[in-house]
Amino acid sequence: MLFSVIVTALNAGEKLKETVDSVRMQSFRDYEIVVQDGGSKDGSAEFLAAAPYAEDDRIRMFTESDTGIYDGMNKAIDKIRGRYVLFLNCGDLLYDDSVLARTAEAIAAKGTPGNAIFYGDVFERKSGQVVPANPKLDDFALFRNLPCHQACFYAADLFSERKYDLNYRVRADYEHFLWCCYVKGTATVPLGFTSASYEGGGFSETVRGRSISAREHREITQKYMPRGKVLTYRALMILTLQPLREKLASDRRTAQVYDKIKKLMYK
Repeated sequence: MLFSVIVTALNAGEKLKETVDSVRMQSFRDYEIVVQDGGSKDGSAEFLAAAPYAEDDRIRMFTESDTGIYDGMNKAIDKIRGRYVLFLNCGDLLYDDSVLARTAEAIAAKGTPGNAIFYGDVFERKSGQVVPANPKLDDFALFRNLPCHQACFYAADLFSERKYDLNYRVRADYEHFLWCCYVKGTATVPLGFTSASYEGGGFSETVRGRSISAREHREITQKYMPRGKVLTYRALMILTLQPLREKLASDRRTAQVYDKIKKLMYK
């Protein structure tokens, strides 16, 4: 099996069905969906027990309490059978029905490396724009702007040795990505197309979540990068008005122009 798509859920309502359906509509069929439900009480997962979902042996659901989304992801990792794993949050979708097929082609073109992360662009529904992924993840890119995990297809072996560190509440995926790059020497391969439709609006985007995220970012970057680089990159972020650029990118009135400029810079 090539792909395992992990969906963690807790009282997700209709969003769980939307996410699962975005995988089931794929033209490429060599995948499984592992739904890790933390014990929903809203009946949101009951549709999986009815047709046509119950008859689809590519869908497997497990119910087990967890301490949060990363703990749920870790529990699901133990159950996957695919060679590559994608994590989709409830409400996040595969962008269109060709995503898995095109990703499979990209993996085959690279000779199916066993130590790689393939990542795509992201459509942000909040801003209504496609956010292009950096075509080269050098040190500065790893410091400032990783692709979100909903757009990343990880070689499953990257989680056999080490899962998400639950000491990080908001940035465990960021910490694991840096571990892959700096410790495991993982290849990062841009897909060159939009792979995920990102809902946004989660805890990490709240005032408290942003505060925790900033603190964890400082701790993680110091863990993997030399102090001199970290200080240089922080200065660059200040000089290039990062807080302002973030507002421009998230506002529907300015996001289109900002993203066009960003794409030109990447080219």
